[in-house]
Amino acid sequence: MSNPLPAPPLGECLNAASPLQSTPPKGERRGGRYFLFCQGDILLTKEGTIPCGDTPPIELKPWEEVTVLKHSPKGGAGRGLLVGLLSHPVTDREDLQMVPLRKTFHILSAEDYQLAGKCAELVYFHQNSKFCGVCGGEMRWQTEISKQCKECGKELWPSLATAIIVRVTRGDEILMVHAHNFRDRHYGLVAGFVETGETLEECVQREVWEETQLRITNIRYFASQPWPYPSGLMVGFTADYLSGEIELQKAELSDGGWYKRDNLPFLPDPSSIAYRLIMDWASHD
Repeated sequence: MSNPLPAPPLGECLNAASPLQSTPPKGERRGGRYFLFCQGDILLTKEGTIPCGDTPPIELKPWEEVTVLKHSPKGGAGRGLLVGLLSHPVTDREDLQMVPLRKTFHILSAEDYQLAGKCAELVYFHQNSKFCGVCGGEMRWQTEISKQCKECGKELWPSLATAIIVRVTRGDEILMVHAHNFRDRHYGLVAGFVETGETLEECVQREVWEETQLRITNIRYFASQPWPYPSGLMVGFTADYLSGEIELQKAELSDGGWYKRDNLPFLPDPSSIAYRLIMDWASHD
């Protein structure tokens, strides 16, 4: 980014963003908070909270500041929120710590965890939208969450990679699978990305068939979840087994099968919608 502008002391609430700024819209802020990232980690205080105050917890270079958001927590006044991408992790401060974003689910409040995910997605968007895909011109911040090309006027917003995840049951059994890309020995649910021109329900049917060769019925929406790794939206469904025998798609899955409540395998992390889907089923006889 150009136009080096150091972060000013935090004052009143953030003003509206000005068009075509190459540096993040700053305005004035009240009770500012700092969502600062580096290599997939987020900077927290040693107490496990988001840093806040009149000035950043560390000195920020102009190019490390990504954007500034307005944020109004439930029942509270608006506060300025600075999103940044650090050039190097902070390792020399006893009062600060770098924590993997996924692990903050167990540390931050639910609201702050979701907000941190949004900020991480904006960092990813910023890293991947430096130049216009139409004419090659410089992309500049137009609003808090969008950019515009200064040459041709092309507008750009963060893109979401939408994926489905489905809990398939057969009587008192649940279908669970282990994918090659899982980092541990947990088992999850059938999931996959939505293709162009495909409905969510069609995607559910296709993914189950491709991964297990099973036919399903009675597809029902369950819930959705932002998944900022790096910029996804998980849409959860439930479905009933209809027909077929399990034939795993070996290119993606290493194991899978039907499990009862009393013999469930190692479960996904509680931060995932997969865990919610499984526990919702396990808690009902």
